[in-house]
Amino acid sequence: MTRVNRFNSPVPDHEYLADGDVLFYLRDAVTQLLDHQQEYTTFGLIRYFAEYFSSVKNSNHVLFREYNYIRATPHNRASFIRVFWRCYRQIGKSGDLLSTLEYRSLLQLLCPDFPLEMVELAARVVQMEDVIDCLMSFSDFLYALQLQFYYQEFLNSVLLIYQDLLAGKSPNIVIVPTSTSIDQLPSVAAEDNSKEKQQQDGVDSSTLAQCIDALCDRSKHSHPPRSCMREVLEQTNKVYYYSFQMSLAKHPSINQTIGALPSRAEVLIDPEMDQDLDKLIAQISVSPGSNSSGSAVGGLKEVQRRASPRRNIHHRRKIEVESDGSTEETDSSEN
Repeated sequence: MTRVNRFNSPVPDHEYLADGDVLFYLRDAVTQLLDHQQEYTTFGLIRYFAEYFSSVKNSNHVLFREYNYIRATPHNRASFIRVFWRCYRQIGKSGDLLSTLEYRSLLQLLCPDFPLEMVELAARVVQMEDVIDCLMSFSDFLYALQLQFYYQEFLNSVLLIYQDLLAGKSPNIVIVPTSTSIDQLPSVAAEDNSKEKQQQDGVDSSTLAQCIDALCDRSKHSHPPRSCMREVLEQTNKVYYYSFQMSLAKHPSINQTIGALPSRAEVLIDPEMDQDLDKLIAQISVSPGSNSSGSAVGGLKEVQRRASPRRNIHHRRKIEVESDGSTEETDSSEN
């Protein structure tokens, strides 16, 4: 999706507003204001709107919001992926391998109603085994989740096309689903029924490429760069759906296009974030009442327990630094 540069290319007002989803954020800001009038009116409307749109710009606005909100715009989706990375990067640094349900628990700390189906789809990209019990590295899961979450509707359409090609239907028929709900995605259980056939057959890469190219022409949703998808499909004569997705998830062009994460080589490196975390832990360690080596961790847990999806935007912004790199709550936090 091409973004309009407001300052270098004059465009009609309605086009600029639509391209930046400005009206969506303005409606949400007003709704939040009406729902929490007593909190926000104490420091003035101008400051409230300035803080709201500043949080949107800085990608902090998706913290603790409902799933329908975090997936409502491309910016929200990219922001949530970035927040997930910043909060749990330490898991990757420590080398821990987690299961699908454990990753879902981490996601639900940031978005209480984050669906298991989306986590399972990302896990299936990483490996074709039992997605409930398999253990995955943080980096593998992160980039698979980024691909699935950001391009959800487009990948749903590609899966339907893939299944039709497996069934022997004409490649000239391109299916574009009318619903963008995640409920329309084939369930993992349903996919298991055709798993053996997919592994044995696959589909012709050039035929799938032709269908995907036609889908890009008709789809209204964001999609990976065509050049990237062609490059992946040209590497083999037969392609399997999840191997195709895994290749896309690892492709640097996908990451650059979304713009939420650093490269895979740098995903665990963030000196500035580490310094902020060290300062926070040091402050907690020297605070009154800290009498054990675990006091810093306990302080971090207590700070995050007090955070609530209903708190105002100023409280949410404070979580950004407090959450960065904090993974100790994985085993003890509750949804």
